[in-house]
Formats: sequence, structure tokens, C-alpha cells
Amino acid sequence: MSISESIRNRRSIGKVKQDAIPRESIERILEAGIWAPNHRLTEPWKFFVLEGNGRNKLAEALASVAGNGEVTEESLSSARKKVERAPLIIAVAVEPVDNSKIIELEEYGAVFAAIQNMLLEIHELGLGAVWRSGEPCYHELMGKAFDLSAKGKMLGFIYIGVPENNDQQSKRTPFAEKTVWITE
Repeated sequence: MSISESIRNRRSIGKVKQDAIPRESIERILEAGIWAPNHRLTEPWKFFVLEGNGRNKLAEALASVAGNGEVTEESLSSARKKVERAPLIIAVAVEPVDNSKIIELEEYGAVFAAIQNMLLEIHELGLGAVWRSGEPCYHELMGKAFDLSAKGKMLGFIYIGVPENNDQQSKRTPFAEKTVWITE
């Protein structure tokens, strides 16, 4: 499949089977991430591969965020249901370099590009994925749970699995409606 086909056909797929994902496939996904463009080759990404009981690390962090530092059995149970939606989750964080010549926002952009590369590789492998984020993802307690630096920030959780069905359709606003051509 061409890159153009991948870009146009990749969809967020939340309903996946619990089949294990081969290590070789996971490594291909991670490899795709590290080839994202990044200013001055800072490579500001950090990946956490969560499988099996390893997904409980994310469940505990989600429960902690929900309870503002306190974990209840109810919040932990709810969080476990969320992380059990897929057999594999790759948590992706940014660790901006400490260099006054590097614009921190560009570090975030590089990691978002890494996530897009990973999503395209996942699609190429015939797997399904959904990129989840939101307030709990960006919360200070999430960063602490994953031992990120003071400047580090979790940017997303990629839930990955074998799709239950693969007939997702989507539409986009034509680019002409979102584009301004400046020629003079």
C-alpha cells in the first residue's frame, strides 16, 4: 500500500480482539516512531510498551488522576476496564531537551509526528489502533507515574490490537475549504 493510501485509509479503531501482538510488530511500530522529523535531532520521545499485567501501570495512574492522588477500588476497577480494551498500549511521552536554542513546542510537534508515524505503521501491519489522550493523559500525576522529568509530559496512549472489523469509513472537509493560497 502506498503512503497516500495509508494516509487516506487509516482510521481509529477502538474495537479490537485480545490476541497478542508479536514482538516483531511492536518493534516495527516503535522503529517507525523514531524516524519522525525532529529539530536538531533531539529525539524527544519516550515510549512505554504496556502488555498483559503491564497495563495495570496505566490503570493505576488513571485511577490516581481520577482521585486527585488517591486510588479507590472503584476508580481502579473503572481504569482497568479502560486499559483492557486492547492487548497492547504504547504510552508516548515527550522529554524536551534542556537547551535554550530548542523551542519546546517543536519538541511536542516531533513527538506528535512520531505518533502519526506509528499509527501509519500499525495500519500497514493490518492492526487497528486508537490514539487516546485528554486531561488525565496530561495530568502531572500521569507524568509522575511514568517517572517523567519536570518538563516531561505524556502525550498519548496508542491502544493496539487486531481489529474486530475493518470497514471504517470517514469523510474530511475538502482541503480547498481549509486553504488560503497566497501568491503575491
